[in-house]
Amino acid sequence: MALLQCNFFSQSLMRTVPIQVILPTDKSAGPGNPPPQGPFKTLYLLHGIFGDETDWVCGTRVQAWAQDRNLAVVLPAGENSFYVDHPGSSRNYGAYIGRELVDFTRRTFPLSTRREDTFIGGLSMGGFGAIVNGLQHPETFGAVCALSSALILDSMRENTQYTDFLMTNKGYYESVFGDLSQVRGGVNDYDALAEKVAQESVKPKFYLACGTEDGLITVNRQFRDHLQKLGFDVTYEEAPGVHDWYFWDTYILKALNWLPLEEAQQGVSSGHVNV
Repeated sequence: MALLQCNFFSQSLMRTVPIQVILPTDKSAGPGNPPPQGPFKTLYLLHGIFGDETDWVCGTRVQAWAQDRNLAVVLPAGENSFYVDHPGSSRNYGAYIGRELVDFTRRTFPLSTRREDTFIGGLSMGGFGAIVNGLQHPETFGAVCALSSALILDSMRENTQYTDFLMTNKGYYESVFGDLSQVRGGVNDYDALAEKVAQESVKPKFYLACGTEDGLITVNRQFRDHLQKLGFDVTYEEAPGVHDWYFWDTYILKALNWLPLEEAQQGVSSGHVNV
């Protein structure tokens, strides 16, 4: 499985950005069987807070499982941005993830341009980013896979002090979302976005998962219920687990098994057994 490091200039962020791309173009299918050519179904997979574009490859077996499925995986660096456009700056991570990154990778690599073949996923902060960008661009992403999603638009407003620790620092959340009193009902409100998209003819399917000992379990259950009431196609799973790579390694495999990939490609190409 080819793992490529790529750097390109982002107009949305006004700087050169790194991505990693998993491609099955070097996959050996045996004598007389050429490697897969594409265009490949693609998962844009977002890391959590404090992470970078290497997190998923280092923390999970997603590279091997993607190879089993002839799936391309694009791994961008999102800093601590929550993958949204930041007010008053050129750090437009929403535009970067939702439009520019998709356009660049489709022009550069043998990726499918079909909505039905294009997915977005993430963990924690990346789960937030996957949900919000998936709902902002339902014409691009046919499915959303969100693990242990940091759906914190209400709880972050409890941080009223400017502290040294990022996760309790009111200033950090203001730098990401602007006026915290205006986030509900705004462009990054996952509940309001779901209500808007529910009225449209095209909407993504959702796979959501969270550990029962994770502090984010309540908000993930609430969002599941909200999506279901609005008529979205939702698959939800929870099991004993906390906010860690053991849980995410287990559930990214379940998410890949949920995605509409060719069953004949699963678990047969490289000696990996899916358990």
